[in-house]
Amino acid sequence: MTHKGLLDGKRALITGASSGIGAAAAAVFAREGAAVTLVARREDRLAALVGELRDKGHEAQYVVADVTRDHEVAEAVRRAVDTFGSLDVAFNNAGVGALQTPMHLMSDDLYDTIMDTNVRGVWNCMRHEISAMRAGGGSILNTSSTAGLVATPVAAPYIASKHAVIGLTKAAAAEYAADGIRVNVITPGSTHSDMIDELVRNVPGADAQLRDAALLQKIAQPEEIAEAAAWLCSSRASFVVGATVPVDGGWTVR
Repeated sequence: MTHKGLLDGKRALITGASSGIGAAAAAVFAREGAAVTLVARREDRLAALVGELRDKGHEAQYVVADVTRDHEVAEAVRRAVDTFGSLDVAFNNAGVGALQTPMHLMSDDLYDTIMDTNVRGVWNCMRHEISAMRAGGGSILNTSSTAGLVATPVAAPYIASKHAVIGLTKAAAAEYAADGIRVNVITPGSTHSDMIDELVRNVPGADAQLRDAALLQKIAQPEEIAEAAAWLCSSRASFVVGATVPVDGGWTVR
């Protein structure tokens, strides 16, 4: 894909950036002209990715942080602003999945882990990002899922968390549009990632089931989601606010 300058001059922060959609977004956002701050828990992957981006001439740094810890999120946003001068774009992509477990057998600990990462993590990020953007505006994109729009069995806390991300997005959009901050949410379908690839390896028939659920009859590559995210974060999407945007190969059409 050639450089189109969608994010020229923008300063972006991406969470969940060490793998999957987040890592793909790091490459796409940098290619499109953004200076990127990459946030995740796995330093080895972040360091390698930042090294690759810098070797290509891009501006990039990483911050090791857990989005469930508010003080670590605050430090990541501070570092992004201190290094690059401001924060214009944030892609809140960090999340965890659910084991294939019936609701009545799901543990409290697993419920708490999923909700803390997928909901509180977005909550923590948006509060600090909005504070950094209020003076000059910006664009925030959260990652939900098709599970934020429809329900499937044996994943109740995950489904609840992804519905909640859509609600948080709409609330923030309504509250901060007047400050020039656009907040939107993307709902990817099945996408090659650590979570999906593990599911395919461990659950017989999962690969065929995930492919059949999409009209396009495939599992997305992370770059396909990242390309849509880059557009939504760019000024080309200047009239898109409070939107829930499916990028799911037609999963939710049926």
